[in-house]
Amino acid sequence: MKLTKSEIIRYSSLIAVFLILLVYPGQILNLFKGLYSVSLPLIIGGALAYCINILSRMLEKHFWPKAKNKLAAGSRRPLAILLALVIIVAIIAWVLRLVLPQFISAISSFFSSLPNLLDDINKWLNNSNQANVITSQLETSQIDWATIQSKLMKFVSSGVSGIFSSSITIFGSLSKGLFNFILAFTFAIYLVSGKERIANRLNRVLDAFIPEKIMDKTRYVIKITDNAFSSFISGQTIEAIILGTLCALGMWIFRFPNALSVGALVGVTALVPMIGAWIGGVVGFVLIAVTSPLEGVLFVVYIIILQQIESNLIYPRVVGGSIGLPGILVLAAITVGGGLAGIIGMLLSVPIAATIYQLIKNATLKKEQNAQPVVEKKTE
Repeated sequence: MKLTKSEIIRYSSLIAVFLILLVYPGQILNLFKGLYSVSLPLIIGGALAYCINILSRMLEKHFWPKAKNKLAAGSRRPLAILLALVIIVAIIAWVLRLVLPQFISAISSFFSSLPNLLDDINKWLNNSNQANVITSQLETSQIDWATIQSKLMKFVSSGVSGIFSSSITIFGSLSKGLFNFILAFTFAIYLVSGKERIANRLNRVLDAFIPEKIMDKTRYVIKITDNAFSSFISGQTIEAIILGTLCALGMWIFRFPNALSVGALVGVTALVPMIGAWIGGVVGFVLIAVTSPLEGVLFVVYIIILQQIESNLIYPRVVGGSIGLPGILVLAAITVGGGLAGIIGMLLSVPIAATIYQLIKNATLKKEQNAQPVVEKKTE
């Protein structure tokens, strides 16, 4: 079989790429790591734009959708984006307003009670034989104070230099993080505000260079993926609200302190699948244990029970039902995703599994429909 010129070029390019990957795997991996590090703000901006777009798209439907005036039509999307950002910031500020003052108050009360605790320990030592034993050991032992002094000065000098270098590193990291956040936020707003224009230009370029059959399949997969991810985010939000409400309600029933603030924090952190509630639980334990250690332990028992109910009953049904994925597959996806990529794997595993599940389901239905025999009607 004689190959055409285009086929020869195609196969030769594939062989060349395979050989490069085989000979230089470390360099190729470093190249991809560098590209990922540079493009990380854009990746975060794209993810942020996707989340903002879900809320702004819902709000945009309620802003004079049938208006024909150019001013009204032109201001619809900016108002929707602005309102979506206000809602997100207001929720975060409300949770912080509930939690931070009480958390700071709990920590300050702990440190204010620390001197009394140290006095109690000191009194216990004085009333026991521990102080006499320690004093006698110090008197009988020979201590080289010069060596201790030199080591102490060396430790202090190295500690000061370490603190200085750490301060510079922290300042540089904060500056870089702030710059990346501003870049990601700007990129997200640009994507949301001009999504139709960007999509139109991208489709024109892809249609010009990629065959129509491949583009049709690509758009089909993208549509299924978009439905899975948007449904996952909506279901995750509903599940977080349910979990936060149950946490606050249970704490109120069992008369735990700070029920509203801890419940709100658990609800917000529950946006991270499975382990998010534990983060809020740790802060809740600190808030409660400072005033009452016994109630703190009881709260841990309560949050463990609630987390088991949430992981095995609420989460698979709410999130799995919203994306059309069976509960057992939701648990399997989170387990595999968390083991492979940690928290990021947990976040992405469920919508990716839902996408694959829906694609396989649609392909199976199509195969079954094509495999059904055609029954001819008998003519009388």
